[in-house]
Amino acid sequence: MPIINSSKTDPNKILPMQYPWAREHYRNAIANTWVPEEIPMQDDIEQWKRPDALSQTERRLILWNLGFFSTAESLTANNIVLAVYNHVTNPEARQYMLRQAFEEAVHTDTFIYACDSLGLDPDEIYGMYERIPSIREKDEFVIGLTRSVFDPAFTTDGVANIQRFVHDLVGYYIIMEGIFFYAGFAMMLALKRKGKMVGIGEQFEYIMRDESLHLAFGADLINTIRSENPDIWTDAFTDELRGLIVKAVELEKIYARDACPEGIVGINSESFSEYVEHIADRRLERIGLGKHFETPNPFPWMSQSTDLSKEKNFFETRVTEYQTGGLDWD
Repeated sequence: MPIINSSKTDPNKILPMQYPWAREHYRNAIANTWVPEEIPMQDDIEQWKRPDALSQTERRLILWNLGFFSTAESLTANNIVLAVYNHVTNPEARQYMLRQAFEEAVHTDTFIYACDSLGLDPDEIYGMYERIPSIREKDEFVIGLTRSVFDPAFTTDGVANIQRFVHDLVGYYIIMEGIFFYAGFAMMLALKRKGKMVGIGEQFEYIMRDESLHLAFGADLINTIRSENPDIWTDAFTDELRGLIVKAVELEKIYARDACPEGIVGINSESFSEYVEHIADRRLERIGLGKHFETPNPFPWMSQSTDLSKEKNFFETRVTEYQTGGLDWD
């Protein structure tokens, strides 16, 4: 039975399972369970209050990333709950998407926790997508890419409609979660490496682990639809998808230059831009489109920052051993 358009699938009957990869992503997600309140924020609060602890460039970088992610997480949750879930008929894939929706809620709670801890103005943070062009353009680009699945009359019947569905999945999973989040991840983890805003940095590590699972599931979903519907994978269609990803990279590079125009110690906006090109090539390869940029990874430490095999012990009361599940963090 296909993963979409299956009239024989009973959504209430998950056994026997047809797609073991969907179950594996679910199990890895459960192993990655966390909540933001596990991470102490006292040192971050003290650094934020001290005028000499952070440069103006670092403060700008933190505010811009909180501003982008705080609304982007709601956008992704709406995509999964209100749109994508309706068109995937396989029950184990749906089970994972329900878990993903929970994780998006945790991410939203993370930014509430950060704003409350630092005493930030919520109108300033949550209104940035309206005021800052490079944030607004990224959000509007994804909204435009995922318009089909929000159409109440949309179905995935026929080659053209399946192409539209895969187009929207690429917009949501590959571009939004797989590209648009990653310059921000690198910025916040670069600060953490310097011993600055370590609490928020750890929360971004956990978010990045979740998003890497989301990306892996989305790529597997796209590749499964493609294998079950080979007629959709025309030269014109793959050229269109490749063009969208290249455009997304340009938007993310503009955001990187805006959020960190002067750079921080050892890292500048150009290296963030190189990182975005590097991960875009990885995303292109993941769905069978081949590299475009051929840019080496300027931040090899990013993989170390998100090594799921390490253990975290919060307040010496809870140890969580994370599983790798074959994920590719870069």
